[in-house]
Amino acid sequence: MSRDARWKTLLDLLVERGRLDVEAAAEALGVSAATIRRDFDQLAEQQLLVRTRGGAVLHGVSYELPLRYRGSRRAAEKQRISAAVAELVAPGEVVGLTGGTTTTEVARALAARPELAEGSPALTVVTNALNIAAELAIRPQFKIVVTGGVARPQTYELIGPLADGVLGQITLDTALVGVDAFDPEHGTAAHDQDEAAINRLLCERARRVVVVTDSSKLGRRAFAAMCPTEQVDVLVTDAAVPAETAERFREAGVEVIAV
Repeated sequence: MSRDARWKTLLDLLVERGRLDVEAAAEALGVSAATIRRDFDQLAEQQLLVRTRGGAVLHGVSYELPLRYRGSRRAAEKQRISAAVAELVAPGEVVGLTGGTTTTEVARALAARPELAEGSPALTVVTNALNIAAELAIRPQFKIVVTGGVARPQTYELIGPLADGVLGQITLDTALVGVDAFDPEHGTAAHDQDEAAINRLLCERARRVVVVTDSSKLGRRAFAAMCPTEQVDVLVTDAAVPAETAERFREAGVEVIAV
């Protein structure tokens, strides 16, 4: 197992359990205790965990994995969701894409759609996510607009007043929005207030708002509010969404697509 694969697995186990000891982690990954100690030390240097006597715990109470370590979590669900979202987009639209693992998969699904293989442009994509812009910039049929701002290392997103300036001058057909939480009563939210502010502005500039998230984030609340439920037109999620939760969203006027 490569170092990156070990680190991803260790961080996922920490998120799941809250605490890991060296011997248990070594057994789970099939490597030596010395390797796990070295991994823990290096991850602690990056402030991704806190070393303890004989193990490690999560770094802080509002723990958030950097994007590069979250991509493999619930991967199958995200790929199904992204394929369904891509089908909602018509050729020639101006689309806003927030950052995140699921919206990154949406960008890849859009790039793979045969109907969007040519055009002038086939699609205009406005994003504050550097990784999404980099993936789509090689598609000559796509017009890519990147907001200004300061890069947020955890998510590769540009945030701050420079991004506000660009988004305040454009209009979007569809905003494809990733969230950290979406509750029928309290609306969409993110863990970071600066990220939430940019996503909120994307929603305000769009004719249609599509929330893109796996079911684990539904019925939950997070620190920073983004947009109210009544501003969301469509929710695309996975089939594990509880029927009661889906019905609550429908009663609030949101079309629910579960795949």
